[in-house]
Amino acid sequence: MAFRRPSCVLLGALLAVSFLAATAAAGDHGLTVFWGRNKDEGSLGEACDTGIYSTIIISFYSVFGHGRYWGDLSGHPLYGIGADIKHCRGKGIVVLLSIGGGGTQYSLPSSQSAADVADNLWNAHLGGGRRGVFRPFGDAVVDGIDFFIDQGGPDHYDELARRLSGYNRHYRGAPGVRLTATPRCVYPDWHVQRALDTGLFERIHVRFYGDDQCSYNHVYKDGVMAQWSKWTARYPRSKVYIGLAAANVPGRNDKVGLGSMQYDLMPSVKQAANYGGVMLWDRYYDKQTGYGRELYNGG
Repeated sequence: MAFRRPSCVLLGALLAVSFLAATAAAGDHGLTVFWGRNKDEGSLGEACDTGIYSTIIISFYSVFGHGRYWGDLSGHPLYGIGADIKHCRGKGIVVLLSIGGGGTQYSLPSSQSAADVADNLWNAHLGGGRRGVFRPFGDAVVDGIDFFIDQGGPDHYDELARRLSGYNRHYRGAPGVRLTATPRCVYPDWHVQRALDTGLFERIHVRFYGDDQCSYNHVYKDGVMAQWSKWTARYPRSKVYIGLAAANVPGRNDKVGLGSMQYDLMPSVKQAANYGGVMLWDRYYDKQTGYGRELYNGG
């Protein structure tokens, strides 16, 4: 569903306190999931209440760069998402908004477009709230922005990252605008390489699914590790997450069996000093298979 409704409730103050107050409640077990791609996955609040995710990424803010800004939540109504964001953050769960996705209606054709997108994200989803800027989730604030860039050129995403990071001056030491990226598994992913090379991204969720060149069921552990070692070595100051499919989908055999995960793949993956955890695609499939619950319980 597009982020389109009349006028908004402006944010009156910066809201970093809820994250600080609740971090200890949920802990950080490192399981991240994408939410927002299928209305049958349940609400954002329901996903948070499972107790298995430390981070949920709302997807996607999928139209930007040409004076238009809105997102696609695949049939989810906007009503209630703002309250769910507050609920999730109150439980110590990090909530991010992912930009990009598989569509074709986004790009950054100029430095000015990067500045404009940063301005919209700040005022529509982060700690801003300039009068006249529609906030689709009301006064709820997401913790940060995820770069899921799958189409178009790489230009100006580094500038977007710098501008978003620049808003941290408003937070006075509290957690501010957190930047993450979700690149394809083959290193480097040229769509986001320039952005990642800014050194501003605290987390990188590498998608080891959807690509026969580095999906475990196609190239086995050695093939996965060949790419994993490149990502972890190149970005030692970022936490790197291994992105996995929560289910097999028609035409794809990407779901890694729990035995293979526990005894073959993960012991090697976890040797990286900057290993961060597991990212799952996505909540809809995870709800069907229970894969995340099994991983959370130790597989």
